[in-house]
Amino acid sequence: MLSGGRDSTCLLDVAATLAGHGALTALHVNHGLRPEAHEEEEHCAELCERLGVALVVERLGPAPATGNLQAWAREARYAAASFLPGAIATGHTATDQTETILQRLAASPGRRALLGMSEREGRVVRPLLEVTRGQTAAYCEARGLPWREDPANDDPIYTRARARNELVPALRRLHPAAEANVVTTSRLLREEAEVLDALVEEVLGGREEIELARLRSLPRALARLVVRRLAERALGSRVPRAAGRAEDVLELGSDAALDLGDGARARTRQGVLRFERSPERAERRTPREG
Repeated sequence: MLSGGRDSTCLLDVAATLAGHGALTALHVNHGLRPEAHEEEEHCAELCERLGVALVVERLGPAPATGNLQAWAREARYAAASFLPGAIATGHTATDQTETILQRLAASPGRRALLGMSEREGRVVRPLLEVTRGQTAAYCEARGLPWREDPANDDPIYTRARARNELVPALRRLHPAAEANVVTTSRLLREEAEVLDALVEEVLGGREEIELARLRSLPRALARLVVRRLAERALGSRVPRAAGRAEDVLELGSDAALDLGDGARARTRQGVLRFERSPERAERRTPREG
């Protein structure tokens, strides 16, 4: 995925060198959001021609008038990449990982905030997660590869830009290896999360429910993970507030119900706990007849 910035330019050159120029295709998505978009597209075309790499360009229509513009652009990029065969390589770096973790930690408590991005998610691979943005710039300079800067990266209206320009430099001032340490911590936590996930599955044994008495007998940390797993399994999506409501779930009677937020409801019948979609969310998702 080629934006034309330093990170994706570095990734493209490394991938072409290692895999061979004919073994990969670059994808550039022109969101049409800025006057410079056409120039950036031309820059990517010139770069790919120089490196002998095939280029696919996806031009998007008008951006939505409302909603999160960056989220729309990100989803559009991955949607475009999904039509191409093979792995989808992105230029996310250790600096991006640090920004992501700081953003998530500021917005939502819990272990998940510290996990950051994984090196592989389905077809998506992130080969540069151990490399800082400064290192990708140094690589491009050494190889004589020009890149384009996206002015949105420094626009304080975006949370990501504030994390990039305020929080990450502050971490570097505290310790020069801050980004590397954050990335290492994230990787270790991901490995430990696999152990915890296996433990939760061992408790549940593949079931969609658990006896309240057994849930209450578990260590509190494990009970929280079980509550979250059951809620998310029932809804088929993340339920961020489930773990924070675990104590309330543990206090339920043998026949009771509790809305957790995020569209999830805990329900007990004869002392057995299950989760379901809350009636309000279910009503919104089900078309009315007539």
